[in-house]
Amino acid sequence: MARHDAPVRAILGPTNTGKTHLAIERMCGHSSGVIGFPLRLLAREVYDRVVAIKGEQHVALLTGEERIIPPQARYFLCTAESMPVPTEEEGQRDLFQRDFAFAAIDEAQLGIDTERGHVFTDRMLRVRGREETLILGSDTLKPMIRELLPDAEIVSRPRFSTLRYAGSTKLSRLPPRSAVVAFSAEQVYALAEALRRFRGGAAVVMGALSPATRNAQVAMFQRGEVDYLVATDAIGMGLNMDVTHVAFAGLEKFDGRRDRRLTTAEMAQIAGRAGRHQRDGTFGTLGLGDHSAEFSEQEIEAIEEHRFRPLDFLYWRNPDLDFTDVRALIASLEMPSDDPLLRPAPESVDLAVLRHIAQDPAIAARRGAVAQRLWSACGLPDFRKVGPMHHARMVRRVFSYIGDGGHIPHEWFAAEVARLDNLNGDIEALADRLAGVRSWAYIAHRNDWLQDPPKWAQRTREVEARLSDALHERLTQRFVDRRTSVLVRDIGARGADALPVTVAADGEVSVGPEPIGHLTGFDFRVDPAAKLADKRLLLAAAERRLGEELERRAGALVDAPDSEFALIVEATGALAIGWHGAILARLAPGRSLLEPAVRTARALDRLSATSRGALRGRIERWIESQVDAHLRPLRSLAETAGDPASSPGIRAIAAMLADAGGTLPRRTVISAIGTLQQDDRQRLYKLKVRLGPLDVFLPPLLKPSAQHWRAALLAVRSGQPMPQLPPPGASTLHADADARGAALAYRRAGRDWVRIDLADRIASHAHKVRSAGGADPVDAPFVTSIGLGGEALEKLMSDVGFARKDGAWRWRGRHAARHDRRDRGSNAFAELAKLKRH
Repeated sequence: MARHDAPVRAILGPTNTGKTHLAIERMCGHSSGVIGFPLRLLAREVYDRVVAIKGEQHVALLTGEERIIPPQARYFLCTAESMPVPTEEEGQRDLFQRDFAFAAIDEAQLGIDTERGHVFTDRMLRVRGREETLILGSDTLKPMIRELLPDAEIVSRPRFSTLRYAGSTKLSRLPPRSAVVAFSAEQVYALAEALRRFRGGAAVVMGALSPATRNAQVAMFQRGEVDYLVATDAIGMGLNMDVTHVAFAGLEKFDGRRDRRLTTAEMAQIAGRAGRHQRDGTFGTLGLGDHSAEFSEQEIEAIEEHRFRPLDFLYWRNPDLDFTDVRALIASLEMPSDDPLLRPAPESVDLAVLRHIAQDPAIAARRGAVAQRLWSACGLPDFRKVGPMHHARMVRRVFSYIGDGGHIPHEWFAAEVARLDNLNGDIEALADRLAGVRSWAYIAHRNDWLQDPPKWAQRTREVEARLSDALHERLTQRFVDRRTSVLVRDIGARGADALPVTVAADGEVSVGPEPIGHLTGFDFRVDPAAKLADKRLLLAAAERRLGEELERRAGALVDAPDSEFALIVEATGALAIGWHGAILARLAPGRSLLEPAVRTARALDRLSATSRGALRGRIERWIESQVDAHLRPLRSLAETAGDPASSPGIRAIAAMLADAGGTLPRRTVISAIGTLQQDDRQRLYKLKVRLGPLDVFLPPLLKPSAQHWRAALLAVRSGQPMPQLPPPGASTLHADADARGAALAYRRAGRDWVRIDLADRIASHAHKVRSAGGADPVDAPFVTSIGLGGEALEKLMSDVGFARKDGAWRWRGRHAARHDRRDRGSNAFAELAKLKRH
């Protein structure tokens, strides 16, 4: 790739020492350069930074699934596996034979990784810039550099900030700007869900995410939309974020072969994400009750002081491959190094797949270029993590098309990509499709595997972008409650830092940009879409922020006109005072029928005592005004009943009539009527009392509005629900009418009901005809006009004192009435009238 006498420097140190930043600066100072990174995500992040410096036309991104190589590209940002190195592989020679002025490999200590270690070791030993080469890594790599690259200059860099152990912290008490690290997708999802409940949500970062999804998630965290990040150990590889605390959900992980405890160096690599530049950071564990998930004193001391056991070997795989046949290829891959510091790499996926396929004798005998193409097919990454045996099926099919120099059929390629182009499903389904499309993106970037690679590369990019957007949306929907996140931050805010509270015209309440519920009158209701676990937080926010708005509403309502209030019948039949549909108070039995007690609604408890008292007084004044407007005759009767200047008979009738709500059968007050003088009758007439033959009533109270208020006040006093009132203007009612509602203005006539004033007219006509000596006491045209049936008419005429005999009406007298008078004339006012008469 370049002459090997150019200077090589090893820049070693812990995290947050600026190693990657230095490499970017050094590369941009040369005419060309290449840097290899451990993650596609990190390569993409640095690519964006270099594009901002050098311009898009001069910068290339080279990963397994993503290749952006402008014709004038001079600076290449790659994953370690995709770095241009000397190769004889068909279809890759032009690119991989490039000569770069600068070269660097990042996180070179990953040469100890069981799966990919041989790749990092190979790049460290073979990749060189013609003018400068940098090897970036941990201090643990120092002995290996000294032994393997004795001419390299070693530069140790100190950490910019301090890293301190902060102990164990419960998830609900994690400080803001924390990253929680877990080692399985299931645990990542569980922790993110818990943080959504406790703190409004978390961003999610995993190595399996596409760059677009990862960037969108990290952007939420960086913008402060969420204060927490849940990630796998992928964040330990140089991803730069504003993290102040790293919390480990565990200290063990599955490394592809077994569950094992993290090495101290791995712990430090992850913990070192806390703190940025000169800002100090902390690390600790989650209080999950698992003692194995706690740091030992030795581990804490080593991490804080950046002291780790030096590496004593690196994994290595022979780069000089023998393509005589497939058996020779496998043998060359297994060839050990002469250097004891370079141990044979454990069997990786590509070699395991090659072994599996080579069990077929026909394939094992392939030679030369065919064997070389087989090995390139085995390099297809197992993005789906299905294991070598299952992954080998796809590799073998790919090889069946390219083995003899052919191309993958575009029909198969298009069908598989179309199958994955599906945005339905949950997070797991989308993540699985995204992993699947990464395989096809890798294939699309092989110039020798497809007939029209640019077309299919564009197609896979489009599908990956759609799946990435959908996955980001699902992650946000599931693990981020923006409203809760805003409120958690707002609860700690004071004064000018507090977010504004707004109440829209339709009653929607928002704190800052997030709606939290609706305010109807003085009653705040949490957004019904909120999860049960979040409702307490939303209520707390409303209590804290709505005080001024409620006081303002109370003040405005005290001064509001009567038209702002209304009598409301609730679903239970209870009576309440409402304002624009909101309940302000409920009515309860009071001192008298016309003076019900007012019980303010619980929603008004949020008001100050002064405001609540003023509003209650306003409600009471409104009730008085309504009683005066609709039941003024009844109020006058009540006042007369208490007037000592009135005669006992008037007071007795007024008291009983006011207490009954304005209507009484005549027989119940017959004793009091018998004590009345002519002046008393005139006084009652002025009070609008009608002393009818059948009933004593106040005609003005038969109006619909007066009936409604009478029914309401009587229901409140009796503790019964509001009755069903007859339709306005009805002359008669059928037998199935609500008896309580009908009794307000109607009297029974057999099974049916007839309105009191109409019954009074029929009874008065009958008495007049009888007094005049007439033969037919019934006003037949009038009875017909009001729709009174024959049975009802006979019952009504019987109450008047007539009976039908031989087809004619005969007067029989009101014996029942006289009997009732003897039995019922026993109220206090009637007795006073008797004493006066005697």
